[in-house]
Formats: sequence, structure tokens, C-alpha cells
Amino acid sequence: MARKHHYRRRTKEPVEIDMTTFLNLMVVLVPFLLITAVFSRITIVELSLPSSASGAPQPEPAFRVEVVVRQTGLELTNGTAVIATIPKLDEEYDLQTLSDYLVSLKRDNPDEDSASVLLEPYIPYDYLIQVMDVVRSVELPPEDDPRDQGEEQVTRVALFTDISVGDAP
Repeated sequence: MARKHHYRRRTKEPVEIDMTTFLNLMVVLVPFLLITAVFSRITIVELSLPSSASGAPQPEPAFRVEVVVRQTGLELTNGTAVIATIPKLDEEYDLQTLSDYLVSLKRDNPDEDSASVLLEPYIPYDYLIQVMDVVRSVELPPEDDPRDQGEEQVTRVALFTDISVGDAP
């Protein structure tokens, strides 16, 4: 005689996945992430790089600003002669003095928009960016106006916006 099993095999019903908790989490998490997201603005600077093609000769402009970044300091030239030499102050480039020179050059040559930034080898990239920012534009303090009620509004003025980058001679 065969033994009879004392247990019955139970039939398994399919399990339902409860998505309610997950959906509640998403309803709260998505708006939170959208509100706290940092939206950044990317600015692209158009640069003129020297080309290797020797096509038709380009006429030389009458005046061209060149800023040469050297290990010892900055040189400001007009393409043929050195206009100013700005030594480093406390191992940092004196960008304020460079800005003052560039503002005076822009006042003398208001129609000129092109400039070159030339670097010696082994100059950190950060200095290139800082010098390009100074060459491109400057923040001028507000003029003394008796109508001002103490509000300080700085004016950003474009200097030499067409920038070329290259190696220093």
C-alpha cells in the first residue's frame, strides 16, 4: 500500500507588483530635481587661429594690438614695436594695468577690433583665459552723476573682440 501525502500541493497565484510606493517617490523626486537643478550658460568665444595655407597675401592692418604673455610679465605691442612692458606683481600678471593700456589704445583706435594674444611655452592655460577676458572687454566704473542715489552700476565695454591666439616670438 502506498503512502498518502498528508499535505496538499498549494496552487501559486501570480504575484502583483505594487508600484504605488515607487510612483509616489517619482512624483516627489522629479519636481525636486527640476527645481534644484543648476542651469549653466555656455559661452563660446570665436578665435582666429593661424592657418598653414599660404593663399593670397592679406593686407596688413594699420594698427594691431598684440599682447605677449611671457614668464616675466606682459608685453603690449602694435605689431612692430613694443608699446609697454608690464612686469609681474607678486608672481601674478598685472591685468589691471593691461586693462588701462588697452582702454587708452581703444580710445585712440575706436574702429579697430582685432587683437592677438601670444604665449610663450609653458604658460598655464588659466593665464591665457584671463588675458583674453581683459583684451575682449572691460568693466568701467560709473561716471559721477549727482542724480545717482548711491546705486553702483558697472558698465561693460567691448574692447578688441576679434582675438587671435598664437605662439610668442
